[in-house]
Amino acid sequence: MSELCVTSLHIYPVKGLHALSPPTAMVSPWGLEGDRRWMVVDATGRFITQRTCRSMALITPIPTAEGLTLTRAGMRPCPVRFPDQESPVLLTTVWKDQVQARDAGDLAAAWLEQALGQPCRLVWMHRPEFARIRHLGEQERPVSFADGYPLLLANTASLDDLNARLPAGQSVPMSRFRANIVLGGHIPWAEDGWRRLAIGDGANGGGAIVRVLAPCSRCVVTSIDQESAQVPFPKEPLATLASFRRAQGGVMFAQNAVVEKAGLISVGDRVSVLEEGASNLLEVPGKLA
Repeated sequence: MSELCVTSLHIYPVKGLHALSPPTAMVSPWGLEGDRRWMVVDATGRFITQRTCRSMALITPIPTAEGLTLTRAGMRPCPVRFPDQESPVLLTTVWKDQVQARDAGDLAAAWLEQALGQPCRLVWMHRPEFARIRHLGEQERPVSFADGYPLLLANTASLDDLNARLPAGQSVPMSRFRANIVLGGHIPWAEDGWRRLAIGDGANGGGAIVRVLAPCSRCVVTSIDQESAQVPFPKEPLATLASFRRAQGGVMFAQNAVVEKAGLISVGDRVSVLEEGASNLLEVPGKLA
């Protein structure tokens, strides 16, 4: 069996927008540093994602020292500064969680409204260590604007197995599953039994240690091409996944995790499985509503 290692890292500076794939990332208690600290919301403060607005995939947010720049082909880039202490604080909603966030201003809102074709605003989570605390596992833990957990881990061998089962010509890339940390060099679906992982030199003072808590229930976003925002095959890959990865709570691919030890990780880092258990597909909590 080949060695388990990090094959790619992905952050989503704005929830629902296009991914960035840096060679290194800092693992913070609330997730990869810079991941999902910004969010697009509707007039009521509720989050907007590709589930209802797939053109979000066409917007790439580029982090800057002052905040970020929103980019989309055919549009002038929109620089956005971190909201300051004078910026309005809005009460926003991510699923059932209400989270305080600072409004990023009218220029960003107008640019996004033009890009997405609907009224919306951009907000920033200025205090991730306090803004959203969720009970995960046996502890209260900070979470960014991610759906429910600080981290999402995926296994390339599992994607290979899924693609082998899909109809001819309908294979999908890992980008459809919007993971944070992608691992390679292991057998398919081994992640169902992972409990604790040391990434990099996490077990000896460097790197990071994460605890796997639950498989991830997938939605229609997996059918959206993240480069074109088109849906080439509306039923896939969910239909095939449902044929062999359905469990209590949904159709599962990849694993949700929390951070036990923060640290810097890089593509190519060796990953050690510190604890294993039985498949957690049989222990899935109800999916987020």
